[in-house]
Amino acid sequence: MLKWKAPIQYELNPTDVNEGINWVTLKLKNIEPKTLRELDVQMHSVNPFNLLVYGPGLLGGQYISELGPLKGTELLFRVDARGSADVYVTIEGRKDGDYFWWESSWMTLQLNGEKARITSLLVVSNPYTAVGKTIVAEATVESLRKDGGLKLEFWVETPSGKNEKQSTIDITDLAVGDKTPYKVEVTPQEEGLYTIYAYLFDGSKQIDSMTETIYAQKT
Repeated sequence: MLKWKAPIQYELNPTDVNEGINWVTLKLKNIEPKTLRELDVQMHSVNPFNLLVYGPGLLGGQYISELGPLKGTELLFRVDARGSADVYVTIEGRKDGDYFWWESSWMTLQLNGEKARITSLLVVSNPYTAVGKTIVAEATVESLRKDGGLKLEFWVETPSGKNEKQSTIDITDLAVGDKTPYKVEVTPQEEGLYTIYAYLFDGSKQIDSMTETIYAQKT
């Protein structure tokens, strides 16, 4: 699917990948009547545990010296997939001699044969809470294949650096396409930044993860 965000039209193919090394093509087109120059193009993975992005070699970025009005180009990126993940592209360059920064929307690279994925992890409150006040975190799991054996674990890293498991949830009954929220309660006992982790397992194999943070302050 072609997407637009001035001054770039962009498309990523394929969006389905196999486990291991894959090559994906990023198509870029300058949709403005001005030449873009000195473009440093980078692709980033939102979840590096599931998917790592490389350039054509071992280094990540790619360089375009010039992209004229309504001109397009194609860039190859190598990805190493263990699971599905969203990716996005950033470009630094010059337009009319002035520096500009551009960032695409997220694009999903879907791992073929994957059972499920975590689509979101949210703290059901504002980004701040009080020490001693219980908050609720919610992870939404999307089923991609009708199959059992899934497990969701919630962990919390405290401001002092301690990692504590909060709960383990067995997921046995999801229809294909279902998006089901699972909740955990956390009660901060010290002031500072807490990191909440959601890990999704297929048997003993971790297939997805997501993090969220919240700050607890003394009242």
